[in-house]
Amino acid sequence: MHIVLLALSLILVAAGSGILARFMPRLPLPILQIAIGALLAWLNTPLNINLEPETFMLLFVPPLLFADAWQFPQRELTSLRHPIIALAVGLVLFTVVGAGFLIHWLLPNLPLAVCFALAAILSPTDAVAVSAISGRLGVPPRLMHILEGESLMNDASALVSLKFAVAAAMTGAFSFGQVSLQFALITLVGVSVGVALAFLFSTIRRKLIDKRGTESSTEILLVMLMIPFAAYLIAEHLEGSGILAAVAAGITINRTELKRYAQTRTRMQMNHFWEILTFLLNAMVFLLLGLQLPDIIGGAIEVSLNNARSFSLAELVFYVVVISLALMLLRFFWIMGAVYLSRLSSRRRRSAHVPLSSGIMAVGTLAGIRGTITLAAALSLPLALPSGEAFPGRELVIFLATGVILFTLLLGSVTLPLLLRRMDKPDDSWRDEEARSARHAASLAAIEAIESWYHDAQARHDSELERSVLTETSARMISYYRNLMTINDKRSSSERHEYDQRFSREMRLTAIRAERREYYRLRSIHQIDDDTLRRLVRELDLVEMALTPRTRR
Repeated sequence: MHIVLLALSLILVAAGSGILARFMPRLPLPILQIAIGALLAWLNTPLNINLEPETFMLLFVPPLLFADAWQFPQRELTSLRHPIIALAVGLVLFTVVGAGFLIHWLLPNLPLAVCFALAAILSPTDAVAVSAISGRLGVPPRLMHILEGESLMNDASALVSLKFAVAAAMTGAFSFGQVSLQFALITLVGVSVGVALAFLFSTIRRKLIDKRGTESSTEILLVMLMIPFAAYLIAEHLEGSGILAAVAAGITINRTELKRYAQTRTRMQMNHFWEILTFLLNAMVFLLLGLQLPDIIGGAIEVSLNNARSFSLAELVFYVVVISLALMLLRFFWIMGAVYLSRLSSRRRRSAHVPLSSGIMAVGTLAGIRGTITLAAALSLPLALPSGEAFPGRELVIFLATGVILFTLLLGSVTLPLLLRRMDKPDDSWRDEEARSARHAASLAAIEAIESWYHDAQARHDSELERSVLTETSARMISYYRNLMTINDKRSSSERHEYDQRFSREMRLTAIRAERREYYRLRSIHQIDDDTLRRLVRELDLVEMALTPRTRR
């Protein structure tokens, strides 16, 4: 009963933090949630939970990575694969080695394997936090796609690196050759499990559900919810990477979903469900961090390494700042090196090189904000060694990871908006052209479908009135799409056309809301029943959702 009440309370607090964030748009949501958690802990509320490391990792990491992989745009993942891989794999290894030795130099009494584990924990970035901080200013789309792809891929590479570092700390042995072979093996097993489960889900959906003629969206959604957990558990049981399995499953399902374009209801429910779930999981991670923050600080101050003296809070903060700045420098040097190698490659191939401004490089460097995965990885550290002794410096590692998260969030929330305001807005004219071309092709397909449907319907109806109405209706619909094609082919986004589109949408939304109010009024005076009300309101809700642009948090 205690666990149920605790879970319900955390969900309520998570929802309240989202509502409160709308009144404080300049404060990043993760910082607000950490502050709320710390306040609740300071007030000695019963909202506290101690999850086992394995449970914490299973509960939060697979669904978050799966959702990110499933929603990531596939075209950008392919076209930007080189910079994404360079950041997601190369930069992670560079960070683990560089930051690991730096941490060991700062804290010589902390075992080197634990230092590498902390560096691995700190290597993944959080693109969601960058998006929340940038707000309405927005990061240039190409850079944002790179950051999102990096955040998706480096989670897997960082957590795999952490697995090896923890294994070295637990056993006291490390062999580069053996680790390289084992890394390739667990990668192959993890990716294979994720892809296989995703294809199995797609096959079952196609053969056992789609042929029934109904969408069965609720059942599909429940099965899909189980995929990241199943992929993670099966891959870990086969001694592969459960993280890579969850990511591979998400990417594969994204590709197979391209064939499900007709299942509107299922698609809408999936989008809404995963949006709610990812918000809830992210919120609960940061709330749990805030709730445990007093214990984390106290544990780090009291810890002593190999009978050395304990740390003061000022020393711990100093270590956090030094490590955070070192992570930024490592990221900056890696980006500089990647740009230099790109220029050399362009010269050798005599191809055009896409220039990278200093502003973009600065944003890319400061966008290395740590977030949910870093915290989840830190809290997933084992509690004890195989000998039964406490894992060396666990409280210190969690404190330093927490401090780096807070420092990078605060630094990013101050510097990123300043940099983005000074940057020229990116040229998005190609997006308008791409959308115009797609609308033109869609209108042609719609006209062809209407004409085919019209001829089939004419053959099925013998009544003169039915044939007349069919002709008028099809002519009106074809005229609508031809007018739409004419507007799109003008290629000029004139103010008059923009105003026409905006005012038409606003008028339609005003009319829909008036219709909905009238339906509820009719229900209140018992002229229609609840079933009729729900059916009519659902129709309006779907149209309103189509007319209302979605905004990303």
